[in-house]
Amino acid sequence: MPPRKNRHAKAGKSKKKTLLWTLAIILLLIIGGLVYYFTSIYNQLDNMHKTGEDSPWANVPTASAEAVPPPQWEGTEPVNILLMGVDARGVKKGEVPRSDTMLVASLDPVKKKFYVFSILRDTFVPIPDHGSQRINAAITYGPNTAMQTVSDLLGIPIQYYVYTDFQGFMKLVDAVGGVDYEVEKDMRYTTKADGPEFDINLKKGFQHLDGKMALQYVRFRHDATSDFTRTERQRGFLKAVADKVISTTSIVKLPTILSEVTPYIDTNIVVSDMLKLGALGYDSSMGGSAQIPPMHLIREKTTKDGSQVIGFSSERDLKAFVQDTLTAPDPTPTPAPDAEASPGSSPSATPGSK
Repeated sequence: MPPRKNRHAKAGKSKKKTLLWTLAIILLLIIGGLVYYFTSIYNQLDNMHKTGEDSPWANVPTASAEAVPPPQWEGTEPVNILLMGVDARGVKKGEVPRSDTMLVASLDPVKKKFYVFSILRDTFVPIPDHGSQRINAAITYGPNTAMQTVSDLLGIPIQYYVYTDFQGFMKLVDAVGGVDYEVEKDMRYTTKADGPEFDINLKKGFQHLDGKMALQYVRFRHDATSDFTRTERQRGFLKAVADKVISTTSIVKLPTILSEVTPYIDTNIVVSDMLKLGALGYDSSMGGSAQIPPMHLIREKTTKDGSQVIGFSSERDLKAFVQDTLTAPDPTPTPAPDAEASPGSSPSATPGSK
């Protein structure tokens, strides 16, 4: 019979081996899970750039649609992204619809601020090699033409684009679990042309908006101020969606979210830049937002064929307005009342005063 001391020593070694194997298995499972998680994210991000027949621009003439690689982004200079949403209902395969929504997101990695400009879709501008038209027609000539058109209008370089349609927007909102939001008034609109699935029927008040309801909210423009207040609503709601996307719960669900929206998105942002931009956006706060053209520069304009479009009084002043928005100092916070002052005391009283 082996001495008791040896039996205890062997039992101790056995327990240590079991513990080590258990820790090793747990570590492998964690590593495997992380590899799967990040590989899934990488593949989904990489699939956002469509090529060949999967590209929305497959049938756009080569001269306009030829891919131009974006400039190398070092992560220190401001980056500007053109966001385009289209209404693809009733559009034949291979056709590119005019953009229903055009926004520019400008991120400043030094100030850690982002800015959003929403462009009125009826703004009448020169489109390179295609004459003057409403700016929402620029996308029909390819993403590079659209980026150049918006760059010329705003006076800032546009390095990237993101393109999606109504379905992609609804999928995104549903994938993050919807958004709690204040609908500022009753919104009601019906039309036989679009069909009942695209009717708008929202009630005023704070409520939970799923993808379908959110689309109704950002599409509504059937009131006295039409597209002017619609673009303002879009900027506010997209900020709420962005806040939800970067929430802790949504980060855990990121692979699922990406799998839902990737089929509906096309972009020229490479994965490495997506990751840098994602980290920058997560660490940044809203610096400002504005409508383009701003109200004080808008001038009504009639085209040669008699169409009513939106013009602006001065190209120089419009570009100056954009720069002023991007460089405006942060507002000075209003001093909060002295929370530690005793009831009835005056904030201006000095210690020991009677």
